Amino acid sequence: MSATELIINEKHVKIGIIGAGAIGRAFATQAVRAGYEVVLSNRHGPASLAPLVAQLGGRARAGTVAEAAQAEVVFLALPWEQVAPVAASVSSWEGRLVIDPTNPILLPGFRLAELGGRPSSEVVAGLVPGARVVKAFNTLMPAVLAANPREAGGQRVIFYSGNDSAAKATVAGLLQQMGFAGIDLGLLHEGGKLQQFPGGPLPTLNLLKVA
Repeated sequence: MSATELIINEKHVKIGIIGAGAIGRAFATQAVRAGYEVVLSNRHGPASLAPLVAQLGGRARAGTVAEAAQAEVVFLALPWEQVAPVAASVSSWEGRLVIDPTNPILLPGFRLAELGGRPSSEVVAGLVPGARVVKAFNTLMPAVLAANPREAGGQRVIFYSGNDSAAKATVAGLLQQMGFAGIDLGLLHEGGKLQQFPGGPLPTLNLLKVA
């Protein structure tokens, strides 16, 4: 077990969340419930997050994007058009584990972004050099993601994919602590296509794994 895996399974890790929209809030809710400390950030600054931090409780605090990006694990919960400029604003991504819940949708018009034939998470990986990217948390609606992951005798399924096996093991540990059932889809090139919205077959599927 790597140091990062050990830390995250013992809940000592701080998780930085960049973006406090519906997905960022849903993930923050689950992380805090599981006992993790989170640093929330958005483009409007820490003061704008005071009501959300108060709602989440003592394990959450507001910070700048730079502060959130310093965490060992960074949840990049941004609209697609903001991913590149925000990623470029961070001085270094070296050594970070970046969880990518983004979908390559451009608004207005709900248009698919130009990806050059690649899965969107491979594009994201190119924008955060030195980080290990794991695609996860992008296939469920925010309200479903924020709900109790244990339901009807089963655990809600979260799909994930990535090119770094240790990073995926860390995310698997995080999912387990939160109460989800993680399913590894393999590398970004294959698994990322299955998860991608639009185009992949897995988005919007609300599945439960029964022991």
